[in-house]
Amino acid sequence: MSKVYRAAIIGAGSARQGGQWFGMGHLHAEGYVRDERCELVAVADIRGENARALAGRFSVPGVYTDHRRMLKQEKPDIVSVATYPATHAPIVIDCAKAGVKAIHCEKPMAPTWGEARRMAAACAKRGVQLTFDHQRRFLEPFRLAREMAHDGTIGELRRVEGVCSNLYDWGTHWFDMFFFYNNETPAEWVLGQVDGRNHHTIFGVAIESQGISHLKFANGVRGLLVTGHEADLGCANQLIGTEGAIELHDPAPHLRVRAAGRKAWKGIKTTDGLHGGHAVYLAVSNAIDCLESGDEPELSAARALRATEVIFATYESSRRRERIDLPLKTDDSAFLTMLDAGTWAAPKRRG
Repeated sequence: MSKVYRAAIIGAGSARQGGQWFGMGHLHAEGYVRDERCELVAVADIRGENARALAGRFSVPGVYTDHRRMLKQEKPDIVSVATYPATHAPIVIDCAKAGVKAIHCEKPMAPTWGEARRMAAACAKRGVQLTFDHQRRFLEPFRLAREMAHDGTIGELRRVEGVCSNLYDWGTHWFDMFFFYNNETPAEWVLGQVDGRNHHTIFGVAIESQGISHLKFANGVRGLLVTGHEADLGCANQLIGTEGAIELHDPAPHLRVRAAGRKAWKGIKTTDGLHGGHAVYLAVSNAIDCLESGDEPELSAARALRATEVIFATYESSRRRERIDLPLKTDDSAFLTMLDAGTWAAPKRRG
């Protein structure tokens, strides 16, 4: 039996409603409970009722409303941070300073590029393993799509495309998948535009009502993400090669391919869909595996930073009205800065 790690959750989410549990903290907790190498010893949430609900469900002995007090008293080896994005950086940095060995944090990384970089740097400085829950990397449709993108099924990969509701919250998953499909090849530049009319918030962060992001990877592959109002590519993700294409869909069939030399699409049966809580369990398990082996986790902070940089580079491109060559040198979120300054006004209509 491997070493038993003391695990803790910060951010329990809401309690049970309509027979179901809500909040990513519950999925993280179940991941630790399922892994024999871990003992879930504590949960912290600013709402005591939420912490008690999670603790009761999983028989967690330590219940706190102050995460710093929990870190000091429980001394966990592994901590999951499942709070709103604005709190990620300070909580992750608190965990790193407290001597936690591994931190598994929810996405998006942070409301600004500077915060994302700072928490990653704080963990790197102290030798703390930091991962972010881009859990779709573990689901079969995405893994099969990457495999077929490079085994000659569609020739040579040329483009990766996606559609979703916004660049920030859902977009972080699809940008992460673009790098996943393209074997972690770095991006060179980003050109984007966003529409701030009817902007709204998700997890406390303002997001655009419509957006588009075009990027080039170092190997020449192009990426395209369209979001929000009337965004549609006919599928969730599309991988286009020199001799064919792959599409990912929700609902089923989740994966289909038009292979080289064929005109018709062929559905590929998969055990997973494009969503699934069990992927969070796999993410937790991989984080523990890599803590023991020293290997780079599938969901490493370095990989999360690449996807996050594209998000904020898209906002910056819209602010500056020009292509952004990476690395991104600004620290803020251009979108949030302009909203706060009142400079993101809807255009005047003519006629």
